[in-house]
Amino acid sequence: MNDNRKKLVELKNVSLTFNKGKKNEVKAIDNVSFDIYEGEVFGLVGESGSGKTTVGRAILKLYDINEGEIIFNGETVSHLKGKDLRTFRKDAKMIFQDPQASLNGRMKIRDIVAEGLDIHGLTASKAEREERVQELLDLVGLNKDHLTRYPHEFSGGQRQRIGIARALAVKPKFIIADEPISALDVSIQAQVVNLMQKLQHKRGLTYLFIAHDLSMVKYISDRIGVMHWGKMLEIGTSDDVYNHPIHPYTKSLLSAIPEPDPDKERQRVADVYDPSQELDGQERQMHEITPGHFVLATQEEADQYRREYH
Repeated sequence: MNDNRKKLVELKNVSLTFNKGKKNEVKAIDNVSFDIYEGEVFGLVGESGSGKTTVGRAILKLYDINEGEIIFNGETVSHLKGKDLRTFRKDAKMIFQDPQASLNGRMKIRDIVAEGLDIHGLTASKAEREERVQELLDLVGLNKDHLTRYPHEFSGGQRQRIGIARALAVKPKFIIADEPISALDVSIQAQVVNLMQKLQHKRGLTYLFIAHDLSMVKYISDRIGVMHWGKMLEIGTSDDVYNHPIHPYTKSLLSAIPEPDPDKERQRVADVYDPSQELDGQERQMHEITPGHFVLATQEEADQYRREYH
């Protein structure tokens, strides 16, 4: 199925090390490879510090990678300069984790949403700019009274909607949503995720959805990648990863999800992940265990997984 679809984003053996050669060296991304197909939602999960956000920022060229290659729409991101880089900035956008911090408190909502339009010169007149901003606010469920207000006058969910409107202003192809709901109230989280899904179908968008809440990622994503300590440990369809996890780390993540039923919750025992297998110095690479379901493993581990899951 995947072979016929166009790859919009490709990561090939990407590594990124902060403070290279110093005492406090950190390998934030360690030999990560995956593809995101046009029109899909790729969910990226893992605990804090696993390198999820760094991957998102590296794709957008906010961080320069040390090794490997990132390709967006057929072009290598690290080689982009001038006009090409400008076009890339227009085609790939980000929705940030904390809407309070990512919106300029001194700007009115009208100017925040129109900033991308102004930079890329996408509107010919003031009236057209106003019309586009109004259209974008309607799209995310805000009304025209909000145009002249400042970010501090809004709730968290409304601020995140403004952030989404700003990202959509330049009609991007690809949006990285970096934990867009973790700073929001639980009742608002579903609204924002449903809005993102609606916009995806309406605009034909492709998302990289970064989060640490596996159940939310399963709800929105077509495929899921699981990261830990800068490595990609498992990639598969959301159903496969959620219902048939293979890697021990994925199993421990899933076992940590609370059960709504109090009786089941009392009996739930979380699997504790032993990371020693990642530190044994053996060479590991991605192996396809079942069709479309890849796991980072040695050849022996891969053979064992295949025996267990076939």
